Amino acid sequence: MPYFKYQGKQCYYNESGQGNILLLLHGNTASSKMFDSITDLYKENYKVVVLDFLGHGQSDRIDRFPPDLWFDESMQVITFLEHMQYRQVNIIGSSGGALVALNVALERPDLVNKVIADSFEGETPLADYVQNIKAEREASKHDAAAKMFYEYNHGDDWEQVVDNDTNALYTHYQTIGKFFHKPLERLEMPILLTGSKEDEFAPADFYETTYSALLNKMKNGSMYLFEKGGHPSILSSSNEFFKVADAFLKQN
Repeated sequence: MPYFKYQGKQCYYNESGQGNILLLLHGNTASSKMFDSITDLYKENYKVVVLDFLGHGQSDRIDRFPPDLWFDESMQVITFLEHMQYRQVNIIGSSGGALVALNVALERPDLVNKVIADSFEGETPLADYVQNIKAEREASKHDAAAKMFYEYNHGDDWEQVVDNDTNALYTHYQTIGKFFHKPLERLEMPILLTGSKEDEFAPADFYETTYSALLNKMKNGSMYLFEKGGHPSILSSSNEFFKVADAFLKQN
């Protein structure tokens, strides 16, 4: 299996298909396996690249995740792109992966062509969600569907991954409280914000309100909201999402 090194640790990645590079970034408590069911949609037109962030999936484990998790994961992506000597890549980040994608674009715009940021909460954490996250994550460990998702993505030690993620999110909320180190006004490449109006983790009209505020700060941003589907929209509306994404990525 192919790996790259980040801070002395092995991080897994995989590539399939041909064409312009399309990097798919997974969300919190997930791994690159979350994209298994949709990779075939993209690899006929793109060289699809997936990776497991440090501590996830088939990457090396660490004792704890850094509180500034999404920024650290963006540094992992930048390390990977430099290792592969990739430039002007297209990135789709979903949920927590969207925060990573935007951080990559902010920190190293020379590496990025276009970004699709899917199903994420904006510039700051949702207080109600984070304040209840410890109890909700404990409950999810006893939910059959959630346990199946965790184990599928990480294997037998899935509980360590979930706990590390929970602690990082809670500590980030208490000590940092913002997702990006640089203002969104610096983003100049095309950015598409996507989400579902029926997302079970978002209040009614959340994405429309939140994304509209973000677009006021972006020089070249747009938004597409799916009428149906849950979280994240790249999976719940996979075929429609692909059509929207493909059109956006091919647009001059």
